[in-house]
Amino acid sequence: MLTGRHVIEPADLSIEEMEEIFSLAEKIIVDPSAFTDVCHGKILATLFFEPSTRTRLSFEAAMLRLGGQTLGFAEASSSSASKGESLADTIRVVSSYADVIAMRNPKEGAALLASQFSAVPIINAGDGGHHHPTQTLTDLLTIRACKGGFSGLTIGLCGDLKFGRTVHSLCKAMSRYPDNKFVLISPQELSIPEYITKDVFEKAGISFTTEERLENVIGDLDILYMTRVQQERFFNEQDYIRLKDSYILDKEKMKRAKNNMIVLHPLPRVNEISPEVDADPRAAYFKQVKYGMYARMALIAKLTGVL
Repeated sequence: MLTGRHVIEPADLSIEEMEEIFSLAEKIIVDPSAFTDVCHGKILATLFFEPSTRTRLSFEAAMLRLGGQTLGFAEASSSSASKGESLADTIRVVSSYADVIAMRNPKEGAALLASQFSAVPIINAGDGGHHHPTQTLTDLLTIRACKGGFSGLTIGLCGDLKFGRTVHSLCKAMSRYPDNKFVLISPQELSIPEYITKDVFEKAGISFTTEERLENVIGDLDILYMTRVQQERFFNEQDYIRLKDSYILDKEKMKRAKNNMIVLHPLPRVNEISPEVDADPRAAYFKQVKYGMYARMALIAKLTGVL
């Protein structure tokens, strides 16, 4: 039973519970009109202490499409946090008004702290570099829709693998399924943290390789998960200039890829995927946005106990 539960990190959900969420999401996708009133009378609070476009609007769209209502704020300056109110007090107050809370906060561990003071379920919508569980649900639902399942896949993760919380969460999630392989494509400065390779991959017996250039391995991939590489992450400009084009996906690189490979990206993108790739049928990142709304609809329905 997911009713009343907090979702702070992807590991809070078992494989069976994620299956429940995905099955419900797929039913909503097939017949959204059957679910337009299931959350009538329910309220979602979106507490965003840092800016967001997709995640906040996706949560709000999800609740509105289920027939519920939303309230909240889009930045810390428009809340009593700007007056010095503690997070604990904010959560105590808001959980008196709402049936479920989606919260983004730049401080790692903020969602876990919030869950200790909330009378209603807390959904972590991102806490610093830690976790973003509904992005993981989004990624997995997209993979399931496009690839038919989660096993026997070669997954390329490209770009900033050091600081990307979506990458870390996806590694953990896909490592729970058999026969997957990972190709880690990044400059050395932005390589994936050791706790992922040691505590996740090696612990689960997962095969992984590292590579600096995307074009060298793109032909081996079933999934390519792109992220931004930012100039300020490099220790010197010469290394950035030497490598920056390696992490821009364009038509030329796509020619080397399998016909059934899919390209994912948590968005926003800057220049790491050329707009010319958008028309390629393998580009799934805007589909991914819509799947994110359906995943959140299913999660809200489960946590509030309406389905």
